[in-house]
Amino acid sequence: MRPTKPRLTPLAPQEWADEQRALLEPFVKSGTAWNVFRTLVRHTSLFRRWLPFMGHVLHKQTLPFRDREILILRIGWLCRSPYEWTQHVQVGLRAGLDEAEIERIADGPDAPGWSAHDAALVRAADELHRDACITDATWSTLAARYTPEQMVDVIFTVGQYNMVSMALNSLGVEIDAELPRFRRTPVRDA
Repeated sequence: MRPTKPRLTPLAPQEWADEQRALLEPFVKSGTAWNVFRTLVRHTSLFRRWLPFMGHVLHKQTLPFRDREILILRIGWLCRSPYEWTQHVQVGLRAGLDEAEIERIADGPDAPGWSAHDAALVRAADELHRDACITDATWSTLAARYTPEQMVDVIFTVGQYNMVSMALNSLGVEIDAELPRFRRTPVRDA
């Protein structure tokens, strides 16, 4: 059974030490001081070192925004992480995914309606999750469009969000109350 309540609660602003306040300040200013950040900042030294990597995967990588969100949503679904899924459904919609595509991400790479490239993205997340390796066939499909740097970003995007999903699930991080819910959400104990 996964936690039904937080094992570590998000730190409230009055609990923040100076270093935590400095690390969280950009999130406060942008209105994104989500539970995930206010929970992970409890391990301040890890949080400080994780932020640059997370920042690369989320903001500075070489993949198109839409493609990145397909990968993140699929690994969030596979990890049965309601928090990750809920957060990134909203980001995915901003990236140009429509609700039918988000439903299809949950259904997997063999769902009708995918282009060969998009199905390969979903399949890459599945393969990395299941076998920790992308198959030759999936690699070839993606490499026909992507540079070597983009291929590396595929792997590290899935890996980053697999790791974050594990933390969210294990810590019992609750979905922020202000986040809209999508009609379909992974269940923690399916």
